[in-house]
Amino acid sequence: MAPTQGPRAPLEFGGPLGAAALLLLLPATMFHLLLAARSGPARLLGPPASLPGLEVLWSPRALLLWLAWLGLQAALYLLPARKVAEGQELKDKSRLRYPINGFQALVLTALLVGLGMSAGLPLGALPEMLLPLAFVATLTAFIFSLFLYMKAQVAPVSALAPGGNSGNPIYDFFLGRELNPRICFFDFKYFCELRPGLIGWVLINLALLMKEAELRGSPSLAMWLVNGFQLLYVGDALWHEAVLTTMDITHDGFGFMLAFGDMAWVPFTYSLQAQFLLHHPQPLGLPMASVICLINATGYYIFRGANSQKNTFRKNPSDPRVAGLETISTATGRKLLVSGWWGMVRHPNYLGDLIMALAWSLPCGVSHLLPYFYLLYFTALLVHREARDERQCLQKYGLAWQEYCRRVPYRIMPYIY
Repeated sequence: MAPTQGPRAPLEFGGPLGAAALLLLLPATMFHLLLAARSGPARLLGPPASLPGLEVLWSPRALLLWLAWLGLQAALYLLPARKVAEGQELKDKSRLRYPINGFQALVLTALLVGLGMSAGLPLGALPEMLLPLAFVATLTAFIFSLFLYMKAQVAPVSALAPGGNSGNPIYDFFLGRELNPRICFFDFKYFCELRPGLIGWVLINLALLMKEAELRGSPSLAMWLVNGFQLLYVGDALWHEAVLTTMDITHDGFGFMLAFGDMAWVPFTYSLQAQFLLHHPQPLGLPMASVICLINATGYYIFRGANSQKNTFRKNPSDPRVAGLETISTATGRKLLVSGWWGMVRHPNYLGDLIMALAWSLPCGVSHLLPYFYLLYFTALLVHREARDERQCLQKYGLAWQEYCRRVPYRIMPYIY
């Protein structure tokens, strides 16, 4: 019999019906984007010209390649870390420990790929395998999520997530029942959050760049920009590896939503701009490229500045870099920043994220909506995430959060939202 909790958290994502719809809609959207990017019209809206058969989607070679990729990243995760960090305090007052070696995994992966290419590894062939790779990644996400759901049946109550334990199997399968599923010290959620999907994203981008060089003699300036911008973003995430305080780690269970998102959605949809450019080359002059670089630099400056300020304050409020910032005391003993980046809007890191998302799309021109899918999707995602965070902070901090909202009225975009 499954363990039960106290009062259940309110259902999100439209409850069981919404979860069931997303189980179908998310993979369907991913495959639609993959097909649209390689089609002539490259339409974001409207059905694809033709649907691939199972003989196109299923490939034993793709399955072996995908399993080898997961195995490689798991092996790199188990290597000695440059440091070990403690997570947030759990219900049973314990703290889990996490290896901080994501950037190390990125560098070692790059070295292995470089050695492979020097030995004749045909990285440029990878773009032709995106559909079967996405198919096996989706199958893996479903099977893995089923394993996680069954594992949670025997997990102690203290190990369960605030949500994802509604009693409805579809909803709980989607959202995830267990907060930090582990076998020994191997943390499945933490591993998937930063390793196979993010590093796979930049590897797919590189393969698309190599394929463009094969087809056209050299990569385009637009392709270089997309690769460079997104490599900076992934490198930053893996260097700082500051996810232990995010909602994904501290609140959400590990189910299909995060498993599919981390392993399939991220590498195969976040590389959409590079996919589009391979099949629809775009002219880009140096003046416009300079403007786009400035936009990306502005977004990154806001994103990194806001996140660094928050992380520094959490670690040591007396640090000279944050000691002079104005704060609001809460009943929990924690303090809320109300000046600096966090006095401008409530989520300045989201603002920086969205500015960078625009910069990633602009090299693709303005003739198609498809490359701007990431910007549209990410806007909706961050608005929804901000609303979830708002509810949690109000419940946690009460009057102090109301005062913070009064002092900082804009959520993401100054004077707009």
